[in-house]
Amino acid sequence: MNVWKITAPAKLENDDDAPMPSGGEGTIRVRITKVFLSGVDAALYNGTLKARLPLIPGRFAVGFVADETSNPLFPKGTRVLLHTFCARPYTGTEKADFSEDDYLVCGQTQDGFLRDFVFVAPEDMTPIPNALNDERALIAHYVSLGRSAIERLDAKRGQHIAVVGANIMGILICQLLIDQQISPILIDTNPANLDFARTCGVYYTLPANDKLLSGVANITGGRLASGAIYVIGAPGNDHKIPFRVCARKSNTVFCGFVPDNATFSLDLALRKQLTLHFVQKCFELETAINLIITQAVNTDAFSARFIRPQETANFFDSYHKHPEHDVSEINIVSLI
Repeated sequence: MNVWKITAPAKLENDDDAPMPSGGEGTIRVRITKVFLSGVDAALYNGTLKARLPLIPGRFAVGFVADETSNPLFPKGTRVLLHTFCARPYTGTEKADFSEDDYLVCGQTQDGFLRDFVFVAPEDMTPIPNALNDERALIAHYVSLGRSAIERLDAKRGQHIAVVGANIMGILICQLLIDQQISPILIDTNPANLDFARTCGVYYTLPANDKLLSGVANITGGRLASGAIYVIGAPGNDHKIPFRVCARKSNTVFCGFVPDNATFSLDLALRKQLTLHFVQKCFELETAINLIITQAVNTDAFSARFIRPQETANFFDSYHKHPEHDVSEINIVSLI
């Protein structure tokens, strides 16, 4: 079968004669059909983000059950969303390493999905309803992560919440807030991203410049935001922005994967007595799928850009060189 592995920084190799993986007891063979490439995949490829190599990239994927099974939830042909976060196996005999996370991340701390087949435990995949196409299902992890971030805010209807970072994650978070009758204020350094966000139904957008505080005050009626979400991975946005635009004693959530050795200056957060939360995992994918189907988030403005597997390395190179990429595109490797 075909497998693509990062064998060294900026080196992606294809093995078109890789052996079929062996499945453990109770696992199901899945044929992977589409892989959604993210900025984290690109960072792992170029070496900005460290990982143990060789590594199969691809954090988000969909596929279908390839064999007959005895599991009534997963008959042959069932389309499935594969879970990015999986419980770390524990035999009870190994010495606990409390520096490690309890969960493995596909495409980062264990092999990902850029390959033809994978054996998956039933609890590590979710059936995709017929009402949802593959492209929309691939953003379910982002929706779930955004929902978890909003839960940490404990925001009330009618409040204004600052969202810093107008990438796909930031726009989806704004839509989720609007669905809960909470008013997001989307902030970003890139005017083009803010323009696109307005086509997605985000009404309040502000550039991250020296007029930001007065802009927030004009929207809130002279007050600051009742809370903020900082989207890690949206390029060019200072991590202190949510601290600046938040009212005293409010909640601030940092949402997304925190790179190794990341540093954050917390002096302003401490002075304003802000409560900080970090959200970088998501698990309630069934709820996220329902939110997409019921159009609590509207993905119509986003367009899928399909990439052939052999073009993946070029995509990673371009992503690294031009981080200000088109936020409206969802980049998908089609394996069939």
